[in-house]
Amino acid sequence: MDYQILKSNTKQQTAFITISRPKAMNALNAAFFEEMDLLLDDLADNKELRAVVITGEGKAFAAGADIAEMSEMYARQGEAFSNTGQKVFNKIVAFPVPVIAAVNGYALGGGCELATACDIRIASTKAMFGQPEAGLGLIPGYSGTQRLPRTIGKADAAYLLFTGETITADEALRIGLVQKVVEADSLLEEATKVAEKIAAKGPEAIKTLKKTLNEGMQMPFDEAESLESSLFGSLFETAETREGMEAFLNKRKPNW
Repeated sequence: MDYQILKSNTKQQTAFITISRPKAMNALNAAFFEEMDLLLDDLADNKELRAVVITGEGKAFAAGADIAEMSEMYARQGEAFSNTGQKVFNKIVAFPVPVIAAVNGYALGGGCELATACDIRIASTKAMFGQPEAGLGLIPGYSGTQRLPRTIGKADAAYLLFTGETITADEALRIGLVQKVVEADSLLEEATKVAEKIAAKGPEAIKTLKKTLNEGMQMPFDEAESLESSLFGSLFETAETREGMEAFLNKRKPNW
């Protein structure tokens, strides 16, 4: 399938998605969401896939939603555009294998929301993060008001949302928005290493971990514990778990 805004390729067990609108700082428009929606569906059919890496081309990861496109919208169109973005980003959250954001530059507005929808965020030293929507008389529309505080806590989220301040990769690391900061020329190498570490683990265990994390975070603690126990027990019926424990006892690498 040919895409205009996204580039994709799969190496071994990792898929790499690059947002490719460098002249527009990879601004997210309706075509981006359509392409990403289709691409995620295509990738979900790949049973060998163990991780996905999303990055941007040029100086930006994604510098926000496409303001030129939004400037023509009224309430109904704006709500529909928000719903579309939420649907696609929720598909990233629910994607069966971990999704890693390799943030190479500006991750502002919708770009920050895209990064936050990923499971893990690795940033270049050149990366910058922010939610500047209030400066346009807007609020985030792709779950930023909900996912950001769940990621970094309400107070830090409120600061970023209310002030619209842009922060560095190091500050993003301090508040827990990103997990690692690396030099720009080693960003994809580091993201690939993380993907390979994930790929070395039991694939069903990783999928079950992601499901437990995502669903459990939306539940009261006691219900989340019950979910954990149920899914923990279900893995004992799989050949993968038997192989993992047998390999450990025999001091060899498991054959997934």
